[in-house]
Amino acid sequence: MGNLESILDRFAIEGKIKEVKPLGNGLINDTYKAVTEGNAPDYVLQRINNAIFQDVDLLQHNIEAVTRHIRGKLEAAGEKDLDRKVLRFVPLKDSPKTYLLDDGKYWRVSVFIPDAFTYDTVDPKYSCFAGEAFGRFEAQLADIPDTLGETIPDFHNMELRARQLEEAVAADKAGRLKDPEVQSILAEMREHMEEMCLAERLHREGKLPKRICHCDTKVNNMMFDAEGRVLCVIDLDTVMPSFVFSDFGDFLRTAANAVAEDDPAIEKVAFRKEIFEAFAKGYVKEASAFLTPVEKDNLPYGTLLFPFMQAVRFFADYLNGDTYYKIKYPEHNLVRTRNQMALFHSVLANMDYMKKYIASL
Repeated sequence: MGNLESILDRFAIEGKIKEVKPLGNGLINDTYKAVTEGNAPDYVLQRINNAIFQDVDLLQHNIEAVTRHIRGKLEAAGEKDLDRKVLRFVPLKDSPKTYLLDDGKYWRVSVFIPDAFTYDTVDPKYSCFAGEAFGRFEAQLADIPDTLGETIPDFHNMELRARQLEEAVAADKAGRLKDPEVQSILAEMREHMEEMCLAERLHREGKLPKRICHCDTKVNNMMFDAEGRVLCVIDLDTVMPSFVFSDFGDFLRTAANAVAEDDPAIEKVAFRKEIFEAFAKGYVKEASAFLTPVEKDNLPYGTLLFPFMQAVRFFADYLNGDTYYKIKYPEHNLVRTRNQMALFHSVLANMDYMKKYIASL
């Protein structure tokens, strides 16, 4: 751990480091807990995956702007114990920057939040908590004065995903287009493609704003205290300008599916209304302070968009020979595609119900 301790020594941390040990099971970044002696706080040391987040300066600018703005809001509201309610990143000793480039690797340090817990449970109770937390997060940032950039450009742009699909079809790199099922899926996707690109059209017409969104709305991206209250939203790498559908639809894509996104038992795929209602209730309660009528009215579209977009991405990768998503067997991306298209149809069958429920909130 000597190298990790020498990296930590470059940051303006308090106290003396006692030990550095691996923390969590994140898929993107390498994360460690730095334990200090005495009364100094502990810290989280993280190596930033700059293969995915290629503009680290922009990434940290976004995170600093967001945490600074939320901290200011909490201070103005008289909140105490702020380091448990918003992440705090530590600058370098010799620079205001909050990241270090060392031997081709990027590192950052934040204050560890003690006695805090994350949960993977997706039930109505925690879905409502998630809706409130992410709705509040967007509401807190609705008036942020800083300009934020896209850490992953066009991440949730359906028009881009449509173009990528057509490029994959034209290239047919893996020679899979001759399969009748592949042809059938392609025809089905093309049939719905224009309606699914609604968000980009509304934005061009000036009817749909971009907000500062989290863009990775999972239940386990929130920290809870021992009493079960939400402390703060974490994992801010994907925070960037996007449509509110990014946070609303992306959560429900995984949480409201009765099975995992790669479950081959298509007959078990189903849209869980109880999860939709719980998340929507919490989200609209907190986000209603800034949501426009167009945004609120189209939340059901956002719920429909994300399984469709993910199906298109899995399918394009299958046509390209599985170069993006990790697969466990040759048909994995095709199975994922079938699953997400089944979820799309289950959501589609519930559009009227969702519209009525959202209107009632």
